[in-house]
Amino acid sequence: MLNRRFVLMGALGTFMAACAKAVPNKFKRYDGPPVTRVQVFKGQHKVQLLSGTRLLKEYDMQMGFAPTGHKQVERDGRTPEGAYLIDRRNGNSRYHLSLGISYPDAEDIARAEAMGMRPGGDIFIHGTPKEYVGQKDWTWGCIAISNDEIEDMYAMVKDGTPIFIYR
Repeated sequence: MLNRRFVLMGALGTFMAACAKAVPNKFKRYDGPPVTRVQVFKGQHKVQLLSGTRLLKEYDMQMGFAPTGHKQVERDGRTPEGAYLIDRRNGNSRYHLSLGISYPDAEDIARAEAMGMRPGGDIFIHGTPKEYVGQKDWTWGCIAISNDEIEDMYAMVKDGTPIFIYR
């Protein structure tokens, strides 16, 4: 009886270990140079991670479904332009992983209020669900990269990192 339990427990442990190996961990580690700046070039559909002046990574990206111009109001489909910060992270994002951008700032809020509108918010750099892979500019104003790339970026970019979003 004791041998049977031992064999069953061993088999169960082996099975669970195999399952754990089959599920990749989306939380990677990064031990390289610190990312001191994120740059987004909307016209070129590129995101860059820099340490000082050294380019560490560059990614292709998608953005809001109306990509031309600075985000003005909620639901306009534009991606903001300007200087912001990475201010939060979401490890349980419906878009795999996400890094929050500090939009809107006081100027964005004042501009939208002057139009009698809200500026919107919840602008993130995030991954891409399967149904959007290969589509161009599909977000509501966020910046989307591949799920593998957001895993790298999530590990590399710390809260408080400046992000500069250009036309």
